[in-house]
Amino acid sequence: MKKIITLFYLFLFSAANAAGHLSEKDKKATLKCTGLYYANSMIPQGTLELDKIVFSIAAKKYLTSYLITEGMKEDFINKELNKSVDELYGKPYNEKQTGDCTKYIYKLIPKSKAEIDKLVKSGIY
Repeated sequence: MKKIITLFYLFLFSAANAAGHLSEKDKKATLKCTGLYYANSMIPQGTLELDKIVFSIAAKKYLTSYLITEGMKEDFINKELNKSVDELYGKPYNEKQTGDCTKYIYKLIPKSKAEIDKLVKSGIY
């Protein structure tokens, strides 16, 4: 009986980790990228291509929802995003930093590229 219970817990623990829960380090990095996307979404259209603004809005929305499902409190996320915007607002679009975040997110979160693309194409952000 002990073996069955032990196997059950081992299976349950393995399944939970396989679901893709983020480490604290990954949560912080994801939150930082979310803040970058949020700041990018506020760059005036005349100074940044519309497709980059739309992508940033969609990525911010997707990642905010994802972090909430990962157990982060919405108030905490909003507070941290406001800090990012305060730091980055008025600065020019950083192609390298945004590209690095996008690569990081796509690698870290399975199906994130498809989900963000779906939001971009839907026009609902």
